[in-house]
Amino acid sequence: MLSPPVPLDPSPVSSAFAYVSDCPLDRLRLSSAEQQIVHDADENPLDYTLAKQEDAAQYVRVLFQILGEASIRLESSKVSRFTGEELSKEEALKLIHSDSMGFMSHYSLTRIYEIITSLQEKKPGSTISMYTTFFQPFDGSLMENYRPLMRVLHLGGKGDAFAQRTASLCLAYILMTGCPSVVRRQKPLFWINSASIEEPLQALVSWLISQLQSSSTASLLLATSTISILATSPEARDLLHRGNGIGYITKHLKVRSNSSNQVSRMSAGTGASVQQLYELCFCLWTLTYELDSSSMIRSNFKRGGAVAALVKLLSSAPREKIIRVALSALRNLATCSGDVAPGKGKKIDGSVFLTDMIGSGLLKSIDLLRDRQWTDPDLLDDLNSLEKLLHKNYKEMTTWDVYQSELDSGCLEWGSVHTEKFFRENVKKMEGSNGNFEPLKTLVFLASRGNEDQMAIACFDLGEFVRHYPNGRALATRLGAKDIIMQLIEHQNVDVQQQALRAMSKILVDNWESVQT
Repeated sequence: MLSPPVPLDPSPVSSAFAYVSDCPLDRLRLSSAEQQIVHDADENPLDYTLAKQEDAAQYVRVLFQILGEASIRLESSKVSRFTGEELSKEEALKLIHSDSMGFMSHYSLTRIYEIITSLQEKKPGSTISMYTTFFQPFDGSLMENYRPLMRVLHLGGKGDAFAQRTASLCLAYILMTGCPSVVRRQKPLFWINSASIEEPLQALVSWLISQLQSSSTASLLLATSTISILATSPEARDLLHRGNGIGYITKHLKVRSNSSNQVSRMSAGTGASVQQLYELCFCLWTLTYELDSSSMIRSNFKRGGAVAALVKLLSSAPREKIIRVALSALRNLATCSGDVAPGKGKKIDGSVFLTDMIGSGLLKSIDLLRDRQWTDPDLLDDLNSLEKLLHKNYKEMTTWDVYQSELDSGCLEWGSVHTEKFFRENVKKMEGSNGNFEPLKTLVFLASRGNEDQMAIACFDLGEFVRHYPNGRALATRLGAKDIIMQLIEHQNVDVQQQALRAMSKILVDNWESVQT
């Protein structure tokens, strides 16, 4: 069964849809018979219109024809300017005549989505289904009429958010129906040519990836709901990860969980914000089910920093549905297996992700989550399983492994690896495995780009490196640490100020111990 239909925000002119008969349909090059189909469908309940296979297919064809004609001018329509607000009936009625093309574009898209929603509720073996309505019974191929939906996605300028989101959702449900994995599961009454959906599916995923590449919230809102639908299919998941969907989704999660206060406000605030976080997590979770099948997917999860993003989200104590999918995704990462091809680099499996989880502070987050009352047995099972795996892996790690995992995750936390004793014993390891001082470079980066806690801890660590590493002062200065710490001395956060001042003293003073005394 496909994902339940996503709730659709109404078109700004939806209050006038009941008056579609007032719209000059002849401008859309509809025959009198086709105009009558629109009028009849509008006067009767949708179930009545969809009661007969031929009537349902014919109505859909007319709606696609309307969209094909009307969407040509949608880019410059008046209706598209009102996206985000629902007009009064009086205001919407004026647009029936002043912007009939924009009005009918929204009307046809809304009706197509309503049809899909209705058909989704029918049993797979029903004589009237997504297959009989959107696929050709004689050769099983996708009906050609779908193409106006693709055109709407590529509107120039600012586009039309309602039209683009609705078109992408419609396409996702139609194309998902034809995916081989879905066809095998639903067993339609006639043969389906799944090859006919390959090109449009790839085009839809490419458009979604382009929306993810944007940093704007508006672009993300257009994409996340559709991706969460597609991500339930292995065919679409393959296309998503090949387009670096894992990296882009993780990037957006990081941005939205960069500040725990921001995430808490989102989680306690509007439903849209919570839903968007959930959809991002849901997409990552579904993609974790491909971990064992591809070293490339495991590498994408590792390179994108998905673990750190998910752990940081958990630490903000968001809604239960977000915690559920985030924990499940982390458990899948922790238990994945697989090798890499010879010469392709380090093996990435569950142990690698567990190390990242420890470095990101997941054990602390789990302790905090345990204080909350959970009734979902799956959530509790994931929580218990992760805790056992983390403790087992932690026992096998050296103190340097723990520190390195914190650096890799970018999540520094005060503890035993941020002490004078630790640096005195491990300072030579700051040279890195290749002698390129990669751990030190990461520390300098965190001092300049991390949050306030990261900056304060990074300043302390840099000061200890300077104290204990031969010629550490010159090396840290050459890498830019001195300039960064100087700037942080005037930081508004008191803890950052104090740690920066102490670190600068260690850089400037030869005998720090005498200063302490």
